[in-house]
Amino acid sequence: TLVSTLLKPLDIGTWDLACQFNNTDHHTELNGTDRLIVRRGQAFTINLYLNSGSYQPGYSQLHITAETGPQPEEQYGTRAVLGLSDEIDDTRWSAAVSSPSGDTVCLSVCAAPDAPIGRYVLTLDGHIQFDFILLFNPWCPRDVVYMDCEEKLAEYVLAQDGIIFRGDVEYPVPLAWYFGQFEEGILDACLRILDMNPKHSRNPGKDCSGRRNVIYVTRVLSAMINSNDRDYGVLEGCWKDTFEGGVSPMSWRGSVQILRTWSSTSCLPVRYGQCWVFAAVACTVSRALGIPCRVVTNFYSAHDTNSNLVIERYLNEKGEIDSSTRDMIWYEEPPHIWTLTSWMTRPDLPPGFDGWQASDPTPQEKSEGVFCCGPVPLRAIKEGELTFKYDAPFVFAEVNADLVHILKYNDGSTRKIVNEQKVGQKISTKSVGRDAREDITHLYKYPEGSVEERQVFEKANHQSKLHQQQAKPGLQITIKLSTGIRKGCDFDVFAIVTNNTEEDKKCRLVFASRAVSYNGVIGRECGFKDLLNVELAPGGERKVPLRLNYSQYCNNLTEDNLIRLGALLIDYSTKEAVMAMRDIVLDDPEIKIRILGEPKEKRKLAAELTLQNPLPETLQGCCFTIEGANLTGGSSITEKLESPIEPGQEAKVKIYFTPTQSGLCKLVVDFDSDKLGHVRGYKNVIIGK
Repeated sequence: TLVSTLLKPLDIGTWDLACQFNNTDHHTELNGTDRLIVRRGQAFTINLYLNSGSYQPGYSQLHITAETGPQPEEQYGTRAVLGLSDEIDDTRWSAAVSSPSGDTVCLSVCAAPDAPIGRYVLTLDGHIQFDFILLFNPWCPRDVVYMDCEEKLAEYVLAQDGIIFRGDVEYPVPLAWYFGQFEEGILDACLRILDMNPKHSRNPGKDCSGRRNVIYVTRVLSAMINSNDRDYGVLEGCWKDTFEGGVSPMSWRGSVQILRTWSSTSCLPVRYGQCWVFAAVACTVSRALGIPCRVVTNFYSAHDTNSNLVIERYLNEKGEIDSSTRDMIWYEEPPHIWTLTSWMTRPDLPPGFDGWQASDPTPQEKSEGVFCCGPVPLRAIKEGELTFKYDAPFVFAEVNADLVHILKYNDGSTRKIVNEQKVGQKISTKSVGRDAREDITHLYKYPEGSVEERQVFEKANHQSKLHQQQAKPGLQITIKLSTGIRKGCDFDVFAIVTNNTEEDKKCRLVFASRAVSYNGVIGRECGFKDLLNVELAPGGERKVPLRLNYSQYCNNLTEDNLIRLGALLIDYSTKEAVMAMRDIVLDDPEIKIRILGEPKEKRKLAAELTLQNPLPETLQGCCFTIEGANLTGGSSITEKLESPIEPGQEAKVKIYFTPTQSGLCKLVVDFDSDKLGHVRGYKNVIIGK
């Protein structure tokens, strides 16, 4: 009785969630300050205004519950019950009063650093309720996503735009992307993705409890960004030449329109995506939820369908895979593939495997029954630890599988073709704080041929590579390019064949070119040459040109602007064969971007956009589109040209926009037409206050 008379509940009248202060303190203010969005393991403040009385330390009491999900329970971490403490304990759910005694109470509340993320209801004394959103906290040392570097946090969590690398291993092309994770409606769409996943439908309590674990959340996102499991996933993939019922993956400039479309159409999959779009949208969602992440390009990726870490392709003497077609030495492996790497600790694995983890939202293989991949530590891939979760063998093969080409002669005999091409080259991502390419191949693999690489392959039980002790071939072949390879031009490529033996050689040279899409789908022929009598003196060299004419390749190119070159040289006397392959990227014309006016927030600006038609034919249906975080209000702005653009003529428009925030921003620009397809450009703009 004495205790009950001493401890008295607070007579709360109104309250203030201090969203401006809290959201800024928790690095969520870019989501807006009209609601409370905070991060776990870090205190936030609520101002309580009392009707009567005042807060008395040691005497006033406050009963607090925090709940998430439809079936909150303490044992699953989805319900927390707490009272007032003397001070905040940031290792668990806790609350304390931080203001002096009086009729205004400044209440601090801290979520546990391993609390489930998502929507919460906070209840005070059983009758006062308000909502807030809880996110992962990479600024909190006790959170598993903690990253101890402000520059990296600015890049991998806060940056709303970035660079994705396309093109070719010899010529990486930067593509600006508008992630827009803080734009209006995007965080709600990201939380909705979690709620739409089938695990939530089957057992919502268990699923919400699982959101404590960033590994669980990453796997859910990997599965839900694609729609292959008919699970209300965000994007439907399409790797065909036509995109009926949707739009070309090349038409997307960012993730915002995709996520808004998905959310506003009752979670129907958006059509269409391909690898870099899947990865970029997953990056947006991860950053929105507080997981540091980046998009990674792996040039010459391999898809090992039978899990033996060897990709084999059989060719006949004409360099054909299928005798019914002139399909010269084409193996359908992608020139490059895009994955996501997320930063987290891995308490489920032995020490030493924290840090960057690879996952892949592009639907390729099933993992635990659904189309998802990862996360798996990059160090596990580098060290050949293929038993570590999740999907290590698949990711290992993407960057390490052997390419083996076997020549099948007309008499039925076979011979392995010497081919220098390696899987997993120039693994690339955007540099921190700069638009430059950062090569991160060393995080995935040891240098080719090094002692460490051999040891890794032994551990990975992949002996084929270790026993390929090939001497330098007597015949060599390489492919060289001429300068000025631009779309619209005729140009030459060259096969350089060399005889390193002391004997005369008589050979057959098959030299071909085909249009190819980034995911390895081979298109039509762009030029072909079959020389039956190539004679080489001892030590001799011959340079064989192949002309690629615009009139032949113009209608065969995909929007990726890629042509694959292949050269096969067969020695008649020994039946030895050597091969070279190379992808080339045809340069698009440059979009010239000028900003007219003084760049200041909330002040109208104009972008003057100019592009010269490089083709020998007229461009029809031309339009420019711009988009950019904090520049175009979370939407795109399009300006159509009324007249066609003749060869050599300039397309020119002015598009007006009003920046909403100061700081460094990327204006992403797209030009579309019937003959050129989508041409991309961007300009960094510093917006003043």
